[in-house]
Amino acid sequence: MADMKGTQLIHEYLRHNKKFPHVFCAGCGHGIVLGSLIRSIHGLGLSKDEVCVVAGIGCSGRLAAYVDFNTVHTTHGRALTFATGIKMAKPNMHVIVVMGDGDSMAIGGNHLIHAARRNIGVTALILNNNIYGMTGGQCSPTTPSGAFTMTSPMGQMEQSFDCVELMTAAKANYVARGSVFHVKKLDKMIMEGISNPGFGVVEIMTPCHTQYGRKNKFKTPVDMFKNIKDTVISIERYNQLSEEEQASRIPSGVFVQKDTPSLEEKFYQMAASCQGGA
Repeated sequence: MADMKGTQLIHEYLRHNKKFPHVFCAGCGHGIVLGSLIRSIHGLGLSKDEVCVVAGIGCSGRLAAYVDFNTVHTTHGRALTFATGIKMAKPNMHVIVVMGDGDSMAIGGNHLIHAARRNIGVTALILNNNIYGMTGGQCSPTTPSGAFTMTSPMGQMEQSFDCVELMTAAKANYVARGSVFHVKKLDKMIMEGISNPGFGVVEIMTPCHTQYGRKNKFKTPVDMFKNIKDTVISIERYNQLSEEEQASRIPSGVFVQKDTPSLEEKFYQMAASCQGGA
């Protein structure tokens, strides 16, 4: 299995006997994230039994059904609560949570900031396509100001969340942002997020042409990928731009990387101390 690459490697980790064909629309970037997740786990040398993938509701939530790990498909906005319980009970297991921008920062927003504050040893992948895709194309917390959606036909009037700033302020141990266009960098970020102790977040910019692109002057899915290529740039390039130029760009890279002890690590140390151990 170590020598497998590309499609052969991806197929090794899929559940072939159910849930296919997949539900993703043509031009969706979620399948690219699935491939990156599999390559990252394979690259770390983890066995399937060492990994648990937890997902919420939405297009991104379907990823958990397709992969042959321990998986839990949970209720909307509550994926991190299930993941927290799993990690506390099985501290040696690598728990990875897959959420959309609506699932993580709207109904699940409270769970997200407290998971970061607690520094539970879970890796959260937030697939940010700027919209509620599966439920009809409503505004999400990351829909840009002025963007058109089913619930903002005259343009979004609210301010949008910056996931990186939110997670940095909530004191997550690892905070990164990548995109489905820059796949090799994304693989590296997911591997680092899984390997780093404590709570890790990788925000992934991914297109939704069906619900977002068609309402915002992107004629084809290819146009959306080109837009991600042009707007998602490295932190280093971003910092060299003027404030006016930065307004139309999205910085990517690793923003926070710390080794603060995780919640489960501190809990088991306390339990050992209470039982007369170290």
